[in-house]
Amino acid sequence: MRFLPHFMKNKFFLLFSLALLASCSSRKQIVYFQDAEKLDNMKSLMKFEPVIEVNDILSIKVSSLNDEVVEPFRMNSGNQQSGGGGSQSQAMQGYLVDIDGDIQFPVLGKIPVANKSRSELEAFLTKEIKAYVTDAVVAVRIINFRVIVLGEAGSETVVEVENERMSIPELFASVGGISYNGKRKNILVIRETDGVRSVGRVDITSADVFSNPYYYLRQNDIVYVEPTYRQVKSAGFITSYTGLISLGTTIIGLMFLFSR
Repeated sequence: MRFLPHFMKNKFFLLFSLALLASCSSRKQIVYFQDAEKLDNMKSLMKFEPVIEVNDILSIKVSSLNDEVVEPFRMNSGNQQSGGGGSQSQAMQGYLVDIDGDIQFPVLGKIPVANKSRSELEAFLTKEIKAYVTDAVVAVRIINFRVIVLGEAGSETVVEVENERMSIPELFASVGGISYNGKRKNILVIRETDGVRSVGRVDITSADVFSNPYYYLRQNDIVYVEPTYRQVKSAGFITSYTGLISLGTTIIGLMFLFSR
């Protein structure tokens, strides 16, 4: 860069340094659970249990020491519903919760299940079936529990939840975390309950996330990680280090031309 006047060199390096500084992120923007000491006396949310909603698909298994006596209470091809097509439908066969929040159950007929937890429905069905089979055991599971992830996460995808409970940290661990271009302090969660949508915000950089009502996700939640201001501004301008180098080369070329 001998061809550049001294004052132009200074301006160039100043601009280049400012560009590099602008691309840096602070510890407070990146690190998770920064005030973890708060967890020492924080009340646990471990008792969280999702409630059954319209369009859920339920697996309900009834068992007894004598399989023959509970056979009438088991699903057959006449009352099963499928949650999808192709090979996935085999894994998604169960009782579909209709628009009124009911299911059609063998022998017992129409049963209201919406807004009940899994354990509440198990207790209800066990009581009803024990009028016919005294040693009946009922197991209920939501088999189409899923969460949608969008934005600056490791991947934008639909996450299938097998154990009916997933927290915000578990979700991001399953999709590869949050990218450096994502806002960790303002994660958006969109939730629909009884046809009404609600919006929550989660700050995963703070230990307070463990007491946030949106810490545990519910079926069909949409989780969106917003891009940082730097990422928004860079869209269509500088999208990579290659673009930054290209910009620097262009500036040098222009300065060379004007200095001649």
